[in-house]
Amino acid sequence: MAEVITGRSTGLAGRRGSGYRVSGHHVITSAHVVEASAAVLRVRFDADRPAEWATEARVVFASARADLALLELTDLPDEVPTSLTSPRFAGVPDADVTVQVSAVGFPLFKMRRPAAPTDRPESGRPTRYRDSCHVDGRVSVLSNRREGTLEVAVAPPADEVGPERSPWEGMSGAAVWYRNAIIGVIAVHHRADGLNRLAAVRVARWYEALKDEELEMMCRHADLPPCLPVAEEAPIPVLPSRLLSLLNPAELWHVTDAITALPSLRRLNGLDTVLEGADPRLAAQRPRDSSLRFEVHGLLRTCRRYPGTFGTVVDALRHWEQDSEEVRHVEHVLRRLTLKYG
Repeated sequence: MAEVITGRSTGLAGRRGSGYRVSGHHVITSAHVVEASAAVLRVRFDADRPAEWATEARVVFASARADLALLELTDLPDEVPTSLTSPRFAGVPDADVTVQVSAVGFPLFKMRRPAAPTDRPESGRPTRYRDSCHVDGRVSVLSNRREGTLEVAVAPPADEVGPERSPWEGMSGAAVWYRNAIIGVIAVHHRADGLNRLAAVRVARWYEALKDEELEMMCRHADLPPCLPVAEEAPIPVLPSRLLSLLNPAELWHVTDAITALPSLRRLNGLDTVLEGADPRLAAQRPRDSSLRFEVHGLLRTCRRYPGTFGTVVDALRHWEQDSEEVRHVEHVLRRLTLKYG
């Protein structure tokens, strides 16, 4: 990920934004971050880290319709490799589905003041800086179709910047990833949507909004495909029979919380109903508790004693939940853990 820093010839502060390096010499970001009035443009990577580097940049093109800009890095340090594999780009199914996504950017609410007393202007170290923000979110694909954006549901930050600003300022330009492909670029935070919603321009929108020569530049410099493939959710791998026994305590609680959120379990006697179709040993021996979260956690610990029963529980949950957003989140969690330990 990249920090995009603009300045003005008048010396006034410009915009801050996010971006992603798509080739050895090119970065994508939002067009509104590098508006025409920006006279100085700088891109920084790994700020205050051992591998930190920065360079000047120029705007190759900036499309207001697509809210997309392609930047060329003009003065790369000698030690920075210029050979870089471009990312994959993809669209999402035009269907009633919800997908798990992630993005990394530099929003305003991540502004920090170093704690060390030596961090003063005369020391050469920053008195304030923006840290990175890695968000895991969910996209309900059929939202925001008219605008041509993806509605990204994320954990909300505190709203401490006042009504005239958004705590998400600076997140614009961050690439939105679904599995191993970029499906959009964060563009705007609509205040009316709440602090837990961001809008990202869909990559599919680029094909409608970019001029022919701009599309050609994206194909040449970012390896954008002439025809956009649709990213499909991979089926969950077969659960290893010993998956639960491999999880550390934090991971086991992560699975617990994902399952506890299922609507079918929040109904009266929901867990008992689900277990009727699973292994009878689980229904008989699972711990009882007034807290559903602790009941689910106890059930998972019971599954550890009986290899193969967890897969049966997951199948039962799928049956009762059908295609709910919550069960998709459970499958997303299990997919990650299965790929880690499988």
